[in-house]
Formats: sequence, C-alpha cells, structure tokens
Amino acid sequence: MNSLLEQIKTRRKALALKQHDMMLRVGMSRQQYQRLESKGNPRLGTLELVAKGLKSELLLIPQEKLSAVLAVLAEDSTTPGGPDQSTRKKSESLADDPWQGLLGENE
Repeated sequence: MNSLLEQIKTRRKALALKQHDMMLRVGMSRQQYQRLESKGNPRLGTLELVAKGLKSELLLIPQEKLSAVLAVLAEDSTTPGGPDQSTRKKSESLADDPWQGLLGENE
C-alpha cells in the first residue's frame, strides 16, 4: 500500500491539479505543499485541509478490518463478468449500505 504522502500526490494528479493549485484550494503556498508531498510530517489539521482540497476524507481503519474495507472498495473495480454467486448474494444484501457492520457497528 502506498504511503499517505504518495496517496496525496496520486490523488492530486488524478484531479489534474498542480502543486500550485493547492494554494487556491487549501491556502498554502506551492513551496509548503511541495514540502508536504516530498518529505512532509504534516499536522492533523493540515492533513484535513489537504484532504478537503482533494475532495477526499481521512479515515482511521482498524488493522483487523483493513482487508474487509479494501474488499468493499475493490468491488467497484471487479471484472465485467461480475462477482461469482456467493459474492453476488453478499453484494446484493449490502447494496443499500456496503459498509454496514464493517467497522464493528450493529449489522
């Protein structure tokens, strides 16, 4: 899995934004943002601002739930043939809320 800083850079590029564009989105200079992407150790508040500027959210996922979260996210990128029958039945039951119970809430 990519480091958080790599994910930030990848997301910025996916949105076709330059480092300079972040000044308008989050109020930090290109130099500050460049430093953050290259070797940053940003504060939580800075990360929240950057996430908002990148139309993203920061999440804290318990390690024991990480594979389940990644599996739900991967469902969007399944093959054109779709999931097999056992996966399809689970997907249909989770169609309205694919995150139900995933992080330990009541199902």
